[in-house]
Amino acid sequence: MLESFIPFANPRAAYMERRDKILDAVVRVFDGGRYILGETVGTFEKAFAAYLGLDHAVGCASGTDAIELALRGLGIGRGKAVFTVSHTAVATVAAIERAGAVPVLVDIDEALYTMSPDSLEETILHVRETRPDLAPAAVVPVHIYGHPCDMDAILDIAARYGLSVVEDCAQAHGARYKGKVAGTMGHAAAFSFYPTKNLGALGDAGAVVTNDAALAAELRAQRQYGWKERYISAAPGVNSRMDPVQAAILSVQLRHLDKDNAARRAIAATCSAELAACGLGLPGVAAWAKHVFHLYVVRCKERPKLVCFLKNSGIGTAVHYPQPVHLQPAYRNRLPLAPNGLPATESIMNEIVSLPMFPQIGSIDVKRVCTVLKEYFAAREQ
Repeated sequence: MLESFIPFANPRAAYMERRDKILDAVVRVFDGGRYILGETVGTFEKAFAAYLGLDHAVGCASGTDAIELALRGLGIGRGKAVFTVSHTAVATVAAIERAGAVPVLVDIDEALYTMSPDSLEETILHVRETRPDLAPAAVVPVHIYGHPCDMDAILDIAARYGLSVVEDCAQAHGARYKGKVAGTMGHAAAFSFYPTKNLGALGDAGAVVTNDAALAAELRAQRQYGWKERYISAAPGVNSRMDPVQAAILSVQLRHLDKDNAARRAIAATCSAELAACGLGLPGVAAWAKHVFHLYVVRCKERPKLVCFLKNSGIGTAVHYPQPVHLQPAYRNRLPLAPNGLPATESIMNEIVSLPMFPQIGSIDVKRVCTVLKEYFAAREQ
């Protein structure tokens, strides 16, 4: 008989672990009678800002909205170029376009999968030389899979060319770069609280964080029709309010974030040690990084065969992401790219695969995943 299936992610496991606390928090929202924004959202915003060591967090409806709101709040829209990577969730690029700006896609560091500072600078210069219709305005570095970008290099480039920096922290809750928490180094940062995230709600939610009080005030207006006084729009805005039910859930989950991240790192350490001799490309971790392993991503040239073998062995996988944004039908041949293309981005797209990774997976299932992988590679060598 096949053993129980091991999913690649399992947000229900975190809910079940904290079920009573979560349900108590949700009931308090329902009983309190305030169902849009209100004290529950404000409490989470303050707690999350304090966790990061920042002054302001502004809750919104999703991580996609958070990027859009951050750019809108910084005045970045039509005629502006925003530099980001193609190896990311399409949400990053969709949010830039929703703000009215033009996404310009740069290459990645092939070992870490994060934005290449060299490619960023080359692309900024290329846009300045070839696109007089676009004014370079911002960079959105994506802390992919839980590994932070090389922020010193990116911040230096952004400062030299006058660009704002909005960190995409959708996969990096609690990650650190040289001791600095992801989301605290740019002008603003955007977080997603999608259920599978390291800090996950039980529905959609997001937040923008910043130390800039004026920007925070603008974001609070922007998320609610541009209101600075009720029903009076000072500027065009949107409707992107964090649901207080999700805020209540997040306040519970936040108290467990560091413990959950430590569990993810322990799982990753076990996998990397067990699989070191397999021939898989294992996740790279820079010496200056504290990785939080939102995903545990390996590389295999025989990905379809490996995925099929794992599935038949009762182990779930996923691919993040099967096509980089610039090759997807909605974006192909219409977005500006780095002058030499995106060779590193394209080199990984047919090899990457995400293995099971969530704090509640348990050591027995982690060992089973590693054992099955070793069996696959041992059989291949025979």
